[in-house]
Amino acid sequence: MAKDDYFVIAYRVLKYLYACLKAGQPADLSMYSPDALGINNGYWVSVLEMLSGEGYITGLVFPAAVGGVRSVKLYDARITQKGIEFLQENGSVQRAAKFLQTVKDTVPGL
Repeated sequence: MAKDDYFVIAYRVLKYLYACLKAGQPADLSMYSPDALGINNGYWVSVLEMLSGEGYITGLVFPAAVGGVRSVKLYDARITQKGIEFLQENGSVQRAAKFLQTVKDTVPGL
Protein backbone atom coordinates (compact mmCIF):
# COMPACT_ATOMS: atom_id res chain seq x y z
CA MET A 1 0.00 0.00 0.00
CA ALA A 2 1.32 3.43 -0.91
CA LYS A 3 1.02 6.70 1.03
CA ASP A 4 -1.18 8.06 -1.77
CA ASP A 5 -3.47 5.01 -1.94
CA TYR A 6 -7.18 5.94 -1.79
CA PHE A 7 -7.77 4.04 1.46
CA VAL A 8 -4.73 5.64 3.11
CA ILE A 9 -5.92 9.13 2.15
CA ALA A 10 -9.53 8.32 3.14
CA TYR A 11 -8.33 6.97 6.50
CA ARG A 12 -6.28 10.08 7.22
CA VAL A 13 -9.14 12.46 6.35
CA LEU A 14 -11.78 10.50 8.25
CA LYS A 15 -9.54 9.90 11.27
CA TYR A 16 -8.77 13.62 11.49
CA LEU A 17 -12.44 14.63 11.17
CA TYR A 18 -13.40 12.05 13.81
CA ALA A 19 -10.76 13.43 16.20
CA CYS A 20 -12.19 16.94 15.64
CA LEU A 21 -15.71 15.68 16.35
CA LYS A 22 -14.64 14.02 19.60
CA ALA A 23 -12.72 17.12 20.68
CA GLY A 24 -15.61 19.43 19.82
CA GLN A 25 -13.32 21.45 17.55
CA PRO A 26 -13.87 22.61 13.95
CA ALA A 27 -11.71 20.95 11.33
CA ASP A 28 -8.69 22.90 10.10
CA LEU A 29 -8.37 22.55 6.32
CA SER A 30 -4.59 22.81 6.51
CA MET A 31 -4.53 19.47 8.35
CA TYR A 32 -6.10 17.56 5.44
CA SER A 33 -5.27 19.75 2.44
CA PRO A 34 -3.62 18.30 -0.68
CA ASP A 35 -0.25 19.57 0.58
CA ALA A 36 -0.74 18.02 4.03
CA LEU A 37 -1.66 14.69 2.42
CA GLY A 38 1.08 14.85 -0.21
CA ILE A 39 -1.28 14.55 -3.18
CA ASN A 40 -2.31 16.74 -6.10
CA ASN A 41 -5.44 18.90 -5.96
CA GLY A 42 -7.37 16.90 -8.57
CA TYR A 43 -6.91 13.64 -6.68
CA TRP A 44 -7.80 15.36 -3.40
CA VAL A 45 -11.06 16.70 -4.84
CA SER A 46 -11.87 13.22 -6.19
CA VAL A 47 -11.25 11.56 -2.81
CA LEU A 48 -13.38 14.14 -0.98
CA GLU A 49 -16.09 13.78 -3.61
CA MET A 50 -16.15 10.00 -3.12
CA LEU A 51 -16.19 10.30 0.68
CA SER A 52 -19.02 12.83 0.47
CA GLY A 53 -20.92 10.81 -2.13
CA GLU A 54 -20.80 7.73 0.08
CA GLY A 55 -22.15 9.76 2.99
CA TYR A 56 -18.98 9.53 5.10
CA ILE A 57 -18.53 13.30 5.41
CA THR A 58 -20.77 16.36 5.17
CA GLY A 59 -20.19 20.08 4.69
CA LEU A 60 -18.70 19.96 1.20
CA VAL A 61 -19.98 21.44 -2.06
CA PHE A 62 -18.56 20.60 -5.48
CA PRO A 63 -19.18 23.54 -7.86
CA ALA A 64 -19.61 22.86 -11.55
CA ALA A 65 -16.23 22.52 -13.24
CA VAL A 66 -15.23 25.43 -15.47
CA GLY A 67 -12.65 24.50 -18.05
CA GLY A 68 -12.27 21.04 -16.57
CA VAL A 69 -10.83 22.27 -13.26
CA ARG A 70 -12.74 20.61 -10.43
CA SER A 71 -12.90 22.17 -7.00
CA VAL A 72 -14.47 21.76 -3.59
CA LYS A 73 -15.87 24.32 -1.18
CA LEU A 74 -15.70 23.25 2.46
CA TYR A 75 -18.32 24.48 4.89
CA ASP A 76 -17.67 22.99 8.31
CA ALA A 77 -16.64 19.53 7.06
CA ARG A 78 -17.64 16.79 9.50
CA ILE A 79 -17.53 13.02 9.67
CA THR A 80 -20.89 11.24 9.77
CA GLN A 81 -21.95 8.17 11.71
CA LYS A 82 -21.55 6.22 8.48
CA GLY A 83 -17.98 7.58 8.20
CA ILE A 84 -17.18 6.47 11.75
CA GLU A 85 -18.53 2.99 10.98
CA PHE A 86 -16.44 2.92 7.79
CA LEU A 87 -13.32 3.74 9.83
CA GLN A 88 -14.01 0.96 12.29
CA GLU A 89 -15.35 -1.79 10.03
CA ASN A 90 -13.78 -1.54 6.56
CA GLY A 91 -10.93 -4.01 6.05
CA SER A 92 -9.11 -1.83 3.52
CA VAL A 93 -9.19 1.12 5.90
CA GLN A 94 -7.87 -1.07 8.71
CA ARG A 95 -4.97 -2.14 6.46
CA ALA A 96 -4.32 1.55 5.68
CA ALA A 97 -4.19 2.30 9.42
CA LYS A 98 -1.68 -0.49 9.96
CA PHE A 99 0.34 0.71 6.98
CA LEU A 100 0.49 4.25 8.34
CA GLN A 101 1.57 2.99 11.76
CA THR A 102 4.36 0.98 10.12
CA VAL A 103 5.47 3.99 8.06
CA LYS A 104 5.38 6.23 11.13
CA ASP A 105 7.48 3.72 13.08
CA THR A 106 10.10 3.45 10.32
CA VAL A 107 10.20 6.94 8.79
CA PRO A 108 11.02 9.74 11.24
CA GLY A 109 9.02 12.94 10.84
CA LEU A 110 5.84 11.40 9.42
